Amino acid sequence: MKMLLTGARVIDPAQNINDFMDVLLEDGKIAKIDADLSPSLKTKDRGKIQILKLKGKLIAPGLMDMHTHLREPGLEYKETIASGANAAVVGGFTSIACMPNTEPINDNRSITEFIKRKAAQAALAHVYPIGAISRNSAGTQLTEFWDLKDAGAVAFSDDGKPVMDAALMRRALEYAHSLSLPVISHCEDTNLSAGGQMNEGYYSTILGLRGTPSIAEEIMVARDILIAEFTRAAVHIAHVSTAGSVDLIRTAKKRGIKITAETAPHYFTLTDDALQAYSTNLKVNPPLRSAADVKAIKAGLADGTIDVIASDHAPHARTDKELEFEYAASGISGLETSLALSLRLIHEQVLTWPELISKMSLQPARILNLAKGTLKPGADGDVTVIDPERIWTVNVKSFRSSGKNSPFDGWEMQGKAILTIVDGEIKYDDRAQDKEA
Repeated sequence: MKMLLTGARVIDPAQNINDFMDVLLEDGKIAKIDADLSPSLKTKDRGKIQILKLKGKLIAPGLMDMHTHLREPGLEYKETIASGANAAVVGGFTSIACMPNTEPINDNRSITEFIKRKAAQAALAHVYPIGAISRNSAGTQLTEFWDLKDAGAVAFSDDGKPVMDAALMRRALEYAHSLSLPVISHCEDTNLSAGGQMNEGYYSTILGLRGTPSIAEEIMVARDILIAEFTRAAVHIAHVSTAGSVDLIRTAKKRGIKITAETAPHYFTLTDDALQAYSTNLKVNPPLRSAADVKAIKAGLADGTIDVIASDHAPHARTDKELEFEYAASGISGLETSLALSLRLIHEQVLTWPELISKMSLQPARILNLAKGTLKPGADGDVTVIDPERIWTVNVKSFRSSGKNSPFDGWEMQGKAILTIVDGEIKYDDRAQDKEA
């Protein structure tokens, strides 16, 4: 079945396209993209083509989230691969990469293959497993990188458990470099952050919560930059949250070091003063930082220091969050709010549309060495259609994710993915309001 998307503004940073164009999909691929494809359609074929009129909408390459947690196997009460993939397509993501902190840890071929099988059964978004750097993410012995890659892993990370052993991180970068796969580093010195519940500063003092200093992140960013420079291998820094980290990464890039970085929407939307309500839905790792850090994160996004916006989707059950702040789990269920929160950067004139789409589609695909993030003819038929004017209110009860832990419940948003197309098939359709109008 052919599908023609017409009447919308198309943004494809990979091709420097930012104009009103038509997109034709056929056999799960992008077949053509041009100003007006209607005259080229044969009369006999018109009845066989699904025509979607999308005036006032925006067409982008399928969005990719390179930092999610799907919890399965082992923690299905928090999230399953199917429910996470469902949340992804609702959020406009056609592809997601999932971290290895499952139970058991994704540190071997069998777990990686299990994740891929479950994703194929769900038949929603593409799911790309990320393998653990070390066995059981314990930071003492490397996993079998080649075997994990052969099974389908697209990167290596110990996720929330930082690799404290610098020698092990060096070997990980060298080994991963030989396989042309990235290492994703959770930068945290656990000796400095031990027991920390929120950002160390004024609010941690008045709230009586033990603080995590910004240097706990920055000292590990600096270490990994030096190791990347020494090994001439690439490193990707996950969920950047501090001004110091942004400065270190900016300087490293100017020196030609192979480093990329991401941040998450909550790090440019919220500050540590929000924790005055003691809401455990605001407990994340790294923690929400100061207003000065948020300003620096936005500057890093604007000048290209930060390459990617990722949700850091971390779904939890109520039993994980409805506890004393000290004992509550860290994380936000973010796949279904990530795009709308990121669109605020356009409204604030921090980013342009092409820059935002690049950070949520093209750049993560490039970092993970995946043939995604473009609408070039021949590419996979992954498309996200966005209504930039849609006003909607976040309601966690309607989340497709099993995790309802979001501090954005009740927030009014502008802009939403209304169509998510994966391999030429519509996996999510929220055009009902337009049809009723």
